Amino acid sequence: MSKHEEADLILKLYELRREPTMRVARDWYFREFNPTSMADITAVMFGEHSAHLRMVWSYWDMAAALVNHGAISLDLFDETNGEHIAVFSKIEPLLGEVRQTLAPQFLRNLEKLIDSSPNGRERSAQTRERMKMIQQQMQQHQAQAASGSRN
Repeated sequence: MSKHEEADLILKLYELRREPTMRVARDWYFREFNPTSMADITAVMFGEHSAHLRMVWSYWDMAAALVNHGAISLDLFDETNGEHIAVFSKIEPLLGEVRQTLAPQFLRNLEKLIDSSPNGRERSAQTRERMKMIQQQMQQHQAQAASGSRN
């Protein structure tokens, strides 16, 4: 595949991420989806955000498959994306349990991409810790805003 064709695919993936429903799904995933157990995942799978969860996971697994099969080079993908690492980092600690419960092949393409990326697992762990700090900051901000509105 030519560099031009790879660039077109990267741009197409970017355009798909900008689709309104996908934007809502991605925003929800990063702001509100913070699973600590299989029960958390199951609750979402049978709740109002089931489609959002499945949309985010399937999008990034599909994008990873394009890289894994050579449609986009790992270097180009890695230099133009980072969100896939954040998506994976949220589910990585529960991956084995999710595969036992939902599907043995769950996010296999994304996991393969992470493992192929330079320091992929390390970056995932670092991202997970950063997101925990951001979540705490968001909660503090919300608590401050709530206490300010009561005064």
